[in-house]
Amino acid sequence: MPNAPHVTACPDCDLLQRLPSVPPGGTARCPRCDCVLARGTRHAVERAIALALASLIFLVCANLFPFLRLEVSGRFVDTTIPSSVATLWQQDLPGLAAIVCATTIAAPLVQLLMLLYVVVPLEFGRRAHGAPAVFRLMGRLRPWSMTEVFMLGVLVSLVKLADMADIVPGIALVAFSLMILTLTATFATLDEHGIWERLAEARE
Repeated sequence: MPNAPHVTACPDCDLLQRLPSVPPGGTARCPRCDCVLARGTRHAVERAIALALASLIFLVCANLFPFLRLEVSGRFVDTTIPSSVATLWQQDLPGLAAIVCATTIAAPLVQLLMLLYVVVPLEFGRRAHGAPAVFRLMGRLRPWSMTEVFMLGVLVSLVKLADMADIVPGIALVAFSLMILTLTATFATLDEHGIWERLAEARE
C-alpha cells in the first residue's frame, strides 16, 4: 500500500492520522494535542549517512585498539572490549559476556549497517531490497544499544581501581566516547518521516 508509510499514531494521544509532506524547516503537529509528529529536515539522508559512517569508524577503532592500560607493580596490562568479553566468558559468566557483546558491539554495529543499507541507496534515488522491513527492524533494535550504560560502568570501575593501579586511557576509550556522541546524534536527528517518504518515492 503506497500511502502506508505516511500513516502514524500520535505518541501522546494515539490519534491515528495521515501525515502530510513536511517542507524543510517545517513541522507537522497533531490536531488533537499539538504534539510534534514530524520535522522537515534539510539534507536528512546526507546527514544520516555522514553520522552513521562516523559512528561506524569510531566503533571499529573502539574494538581494535586498547581501551585501558593498567599498571600494577610495574606490569602493564592492555584491555580491549573484545578481550573483556572473552575474560567474562572464561570466568564462567557466559550470560554477562553475551549481554556485553550484544549491547556494546553487536547492537550498535547491526543498527549502523542497517541504517546505511537503507539510506545510502536513497542518496542515488534507489531503494534497497527489503529496505522498509530493515528500517522497521532497526527501530526495534534501538533499545538494545546500551553503550551509555557500558561507559557508565567503565567510569565506576575506574574510580574503584584508581587506588589499586595506575590507569591510562587508551585510544579505544576516546573512540568509544566519540561513538556514543555520534550514535546519539545519528538517531536523535534522524528524520524518520523523511526517510519513509524517500522510500515510498524511490525505485527498488
